[in-house]
Amino acid sequence: MKKNLAIIMAAALSLSLLSGCGSSSTETTAAATTAATEAATEAETEKEEETTAAETTEAAAEETTEAAAAGSEELEGGDGSLDRVLAAGKIVMATSPDFAPWEFQDTSSGQTEYVGSDIELAKYIAEQLGVELEIRPMEFSAILQAINSETVDMGISGFAYTEERAEAMNLSTHYNASNVTGQGILVMKDQTSTYNTAEAFAGKKVAAQNASLQAQLVSSELPEDVEMQLVTNVTEGVLMLTTGRVDALAVSEDNGLSLAAKYPEVAMADFMFDYSNDGNVVGIKKGNNDLTNAINKIIDQVNEEGLYEQWKADAVELAESLNIEVH
Repeated sequence: MKKNLAIIMAAALSLSLLSGCGSSSTETTAAATTAATEAATEAETEKEEETTAAETTEAAAEETTEAAAAGSEELEGGDGSLDRVLAAGKIVMATSPDFAPWEFQDTSSGQTEYVGSDIELAKYIAEQLGVELEIRPMEFSAILQAINSETVDMGISGFAYTEERAEAMNLSTHYNASNVTGQGILVMKDQTSTYNTAEAFAGKKVAAQNASLQAQLVSSELPEDVEMQLVTNVTEGVLMLTTGRVDALAVSEDNGLSLAAKYPEVAMADFMFDYSNDGNVVGIKKGNNDLTNAINKIIDQVNEEGLYEQWKADAVELAESLNIEVH
């Protein structure tokens, strides 16, 4: 701009000098006038270009801001949990492998292999997502903490739906829907009719697996003076029952019937908890909705094709061949 102003002033000075000199010709005056006009036009053009450039820059800045806002809205709309799994190339599963046929250990080859119908479900989820499966075995009571701390991406360990679990983590749609059974209490066989009401357990010792649905039912449906003994797994509980260390063991109905077949001295009490379920669910960290939705779609496929029932039948056969107790 300063350069343009200098050109205009020089042109004007030339005109002034020429005008003051009576010997200037018409052609000279015309040429000077033309030069001044061209200089002024050039300056005006550059000014317009600078204005246009500034407007363009401002518009670009506005577009960048809008794009950033749109990107921010998109980020808020999805939590990115599925993206993290896909980027890692693996999905990490927590399970308590002591509950055949759902999840148990096969050591027949000399190495520990985690098997069972829940393991097959986890493998299928990983396969459909196009990632590897990593299994982290742990006690049943530790799974929720592992999920909430995102040490693992999901927990699959024969979970039944409960309101408490739904408040603590995301739960998938149901699978294993054919396993719709009640919840009851295992007692010594000669005492089944004695325990026909909740009140009959008043003052008794009742075992239940730690952090399980059955433990919640003992707390909510049996008398307050019941002494609940938490055990790591159901096998430990039934041994406590048969040796007289507890009076009863809270179990699912199908689990109790299976245990009664193996331990003929025990049987299901006439009393049953006021509870029914629609199968099992997968646990995912609360708020990880992207991953939950993806797992739900896969479980829908499993249910439609009846895959879980086949996995479970195969797992029962495998457990029995390994002489592992089936629950």
